[in-house]
Amino acid sequence: MSQDDFELVRGSGNVFRCLGLPDSEIEQVKAILAAEIIDVLDNRGLTVRRAHELTGFAAADFSRVRRAKLGRFTIDRLLAMLKKLDEDVQFNLSIDRPNSELRVVEPQPL
Repeated sequence: MSQDDFELVRGSGNVFRCLGLPDSEIEQVKAILAAEIIDVLDNRGLTVRRAHELTGFAAADFSRVRRAKLGRFTIDRLLAMLKKLDEDVQFNLSIDRPNSELRVVEPQPL
């Protein structure tokens, strides 16, 4: 194969957005937090049962995180898991508002 057979496409940095999935930003944050949990478990050599004993979160929850089955998890729940693992989490948040005007919508009478 030559290089002419490939087209380089630059992604958005969010695979969920590139795939057109709903709530892509939320899914991206959840995936990042899950990766951090997995990293903590691996670095400390913790089994899901030992993580349960240390945190009170079900071993099944840690198992789901390890398998990237994140549908049942909220961002705050994943943050709580990291906190219980004695991890300090800090992140920056930015909000992009593309050329839109803020509008005040008056409440309508019932």
